[in-house]
Amino acid sequence: MITIPEHSVYILIDVQNSDPAKHPRGIPEKRLAYLKNVERVTEYFRSRGDVPIIHIREIHRKDLVDFGRELDGAENIHCVEGTPEAIYYEPTAPIEGEYTIDKRRYSAFFGTDLEILLRGLKAEHLFLVGGMTDICVHYTAVDAHQYNYHVHVFKEACGTPSSDEVAQAALDNIEYFQTGSVISVEDLFN
Repeated sequence: MITIPEHSVYILIDVQNSDPAKHPRGIPEKRLAYLKNVERVTEYFRSRGDVPIIHIREIHRKDLVDFGRELDGAENIHCVEGTPEAIYYEPTAPIEGEYTIDKRRYSAFFGTDLEILLRGLKAEHLFLVGGMTDICVHYTAVDAHQYNYHVHVFKEACGTPSSDEVAQAALDNIEYFQTGSVISVEDLFN
């Protein structure tokens, strides 16, 4: 069983709709499993009522001016304003009293007011879920570590289209810099 310490914050990173054009047969089973776990963790924190919840959304301008070097690699154009994938995933979309932050880069800290919000909330422990395990979750966890937060990543509530080996390598890296930081969704309920 996981103990949720005082001064904890729950952060959903890029839990957004899937672009149906990229998945003509619907959302892949692997993505559905991760989203169901995000729903479970979100319900848990919402039912507690004592842990602030922050939703991070990746979103880019229609003229693509804010992509920077992101499109130099394997990434395609994504999360553009007005497209389905720029919208929060409905079952876990922000509700009244929850915070929202838009970002243009991988880390939720880079170029956003996340650090100001976390200081205002007196945060010390960050519980993370979201996509993509090996990119946005990973880079956010690294930056959180460098800002001296205790990082807790629910491994089954993170998803990526990358291989399982790549996702595991990102989780191993997070665990390397903070032992015990990669946790299981099941630990909330057992």
